[in-house]
Amino acid sequence: AGQPCAQRVYLPTSDARLIALDAANGQVCPSFAEGGTLNLMANMPYPKSGYYYSTSAPLIVAGKIIVGGAVNDNYSTEEPSGVIRAFDVETGALLWNWDSANPDVTTPLPAGQTYTHNSPNMWSTASADEKLGLLYVPLGNQTPDQLGMGRSANVEKFSSSITALDLNTGQLRWVRQTVHHDLWDMDVPAQPSLVDITTASGVVPALVGPTKQGDLYVLDRRTGEPIIPVKEVPAPGGAIEGDHASPTQPASDLSFNPKPLTGADMWGITLFDQLACRIELKRLRYEGRYTPPSLQGSLIYPGNFGVFNWGGVAVDPVRQVMFGMPTYLAFTSKLIPRADVPPPGDTKGSEQGLNRNEGAPYAVVMGPFLSPLGIPCQAPPWGYVAGVDLKTGNIAYRHRNGTVYDMTPLPLPLKVGVPGIGGPMITAGGVAFLGAAVDDYLRAYDLTTGRQLWQARLPAGGQATPMTYTVADGRQFVVIVAGGHGSVGTKPGDYVMAYALPK
Repeated sequence: AGQPCAQRVYLPTSDARLIALDAANGQVCPSFAEGGTLNLMANMPYPKSGYYYSTSAPLIVAGKIIVGGAVNDNYSTEEPSGVIRAFDVETGALLWNWDSANPDVTTPLPAGQTYTHNSPNMWSTASADEKLGLLYVPLGNQTPDQLGMGRSANVEKFSSSITALDLNTGQLRWVRQTVHHDLWDMDVPAQPSLVDITTASGVVPALVGPTKQGDLYVLDRRTGEPIIPVKEVPAPGGAIEGDHASPTQPASDLSFNPKPLTGADMWGITLFDQLACRIELKRLRYEGRYTPPSLQGSLIYPGNFGVFNWGGVAVDPVRQVMFGMPTYLAFTSKLIPRADVPPPGDTKGSEQGLNRNEGAPYAVVMGPFLSPLGIPCQAPPWGYVAGVDLKTGNIAYRHRNGTVYDMTPLPLPLKVGVPGIGGPMITAGGVAFLGAAVDDYLRAYDLTTGRQLWQARLPAGGQATPMTYTVADGRQFVVIVAGGHGSVGTKPGDYVMAYALPK
């Protein structure tokens, strides 16, 4: 205490660095790594600029900084590794590394060697139970996302899973896969939430893992075994030649998986708009959840944005309830043979447009399932707030969330229920705070009923998770970063907004 860098802030950057800062004054801490900066591209294969970066906060636990990273989806078959690494929190020294494509060797990789390229990665944040000595890692699938040819046995085992590692060694303890042979970009997108749940047999240390496909995995965090049942259900077949689709897929009994879309669900601002969507629905291949990508074009629902995404869910440990924001937005996915892919231009890998998959036999064109006027083809609501009783596994409520105020040329506050990306936060008083929706508001909800209690207009998109803190006189504040989000098209900004709760 009182010495420089006694308290620190660790800053991950979009150019693959981790910087240690003195929390008191913002100065770089020179004793950490190399002059205060850790190079996260060390030992990386194909260390191309912009192909690997931090999209989430590292986790600090038991004297370690746990770091994952995002590997660009669908750029090429030659991309960096999805390795998970643990560094000494004081010095930045590498303590262990876990590469899902080479999971048994966790001793620090020496200089001159590289991790496995394109291995499943953790672009979200891990969780940890220090008492159990376990780290819980939400893993994505291997890029290219829509092509499963040539994946190794280890990739097939760990892709799109929640994996538990020994906190001190990085060795595997258990794995729970949420999608088999993932062809849909159904990464486990969010930090698992840890909560102790009262069951008929007593209190069980649990983990709640939200998924893009809408299933919520409630697992015994000691073993990975389900507390709420998980079963295998039949899934559509018929992948492209040279690939395959898993004949079954896991399905949790606690799920926000939507009903399959039909022609009656098609919607539009005009009759022409609606008719165009109906025609397109008939043209696309669609056999429900897990319809494989195809050359004709497939409808993927839930879509790539997922029912739940990186913001995750919030859990009240006392009430043992969960609050989340299920979103429903169908996508389309069409494979393009390499010979038909246009020369490189301004295209890039993203959730929309042409994803080139250089080095693979197919590129993919994908994006939201929209009408000619750019409106979702499926009828609203597209977004909700929802509550779940984790003791029973029952959904307590689901209410439309958000308006089209910022989606249309006319600022109309019609509460149709809109998509969003971001996470909620719960106070001990039973109030949930959430921005996230594509209208620029921060809202408060009654945790028990889901009723909206309050809202405030933000100067930009609120696609960040709020946080709360108290000050010396007992006043409590809620703070949110309003920065906008390119993928959902909200207004960009660089604001930090704080609100005082009433005493």
